[in-house]
Amino acid sequence: MSDVLNWLLDSDPAIRWQVLRDLTDSTSDEVSAERARVAREGWGAQLLSLQDESGHWGGEEYSQDWTTTTHTLVFLRLLGIDPRADEVRTAIGKVRNRVVWSEWGRRPFFTGEVETCINGMVLALAAYFDQIPASDGLLQKLLTEQLEDGGWNCLAPAESTRSSFHTTMTLLEALLEYEQSVGAHPVVTAARRRGEEYLLDRRLMRRLSTGQIINPNWLQCHFPPRWRYDVLRALDYLQASGRPPDERCREAVDLLVQKRRPDGRWPLDSRYDGAVYFHVDGEPGEPSRWNTLRALRVLRWFNPALEPAVAR
Repeated sequence: MSDVLNWLLDSDPAIRWQVLRDLTDSTSDEVSAERARVAREGWGAQLLSLQDESGHWGGEEYSQDWTTTTHTLVFLRLLGIDPRADEVRTAIGKVRNRVVWSEWGRRPFFTGEVETCINGMVLALAAYFDQIPASDGLLQKLLTEQLEDGGWNCLAPAESTRSSFHTTMTLLEALLEYEQSVGAHPVVTAARRRGEEYLLDRRLMRRLSTGQIINPNWLQCHFPPRWRYDVLRALDYLQASGRPPDERCREAVDLLVQKRRPDGRWPLDSRYDGAVYFHVDGEPGEPSRWNTLRALRVLRWFNPALEPAVAR
């Protein structure tokens, strides 16, 4: 077993179970057993313990920090916490029964609010945590908000008729989560494919009109990505979607390969400002287990020849 794989496994259960699933030949029972630990140990258990009796987590829902109920649930999903665990069911029950969008007529949390990006997060959470009946109508609303160019934008239609990479990425992840958790649906699949084409036609980073890189910050590898777009987030989505490798990803994959350190690890390029309960990676510039895990599974999907022999 390689030094990189040992380093990845010497970590929190949230990373360990995904490494076992994505980078080793572990059995499904071994993966499930490790995943079950996320709700009882480490980061997942710590986040669950911070929920108050009202069902909320810390921050004001519309503040610029990452301790809100929405962002905490998004992060628990990113950790891959088992939604069937008793501890998780209890926490989600409190959210379902007690948390409301106070600025939108006190609507229950899983029904969503008005912004497309937030509603995309809520749909992904409802699907992942088995709350789709509570979000009835949210999927159809989001499908009708897809723009002509194939993507989505939380500023449409009042302020823009063009799609946003940030919002499109969030909606693609939500629709994929819906299909993986609830079941494939041809209308949802078609919407996802259109959104994927929006990104792929732009090589995941470039303007369609000029070919210029849209935002240099998107070339940085962040974790957690929060609501923001970057190319590693897009590549990780594509590998998870089951879509065959696409040559329009080549430039982004080459960029990812170039970021690999001589020791086979990937760095945390940057992290976003805002209050957090705790960090789950090193400082910017240091090796990142999360980015290394995600980069390795992207390379395994795109071209295994690019992947170092981490499992041997």
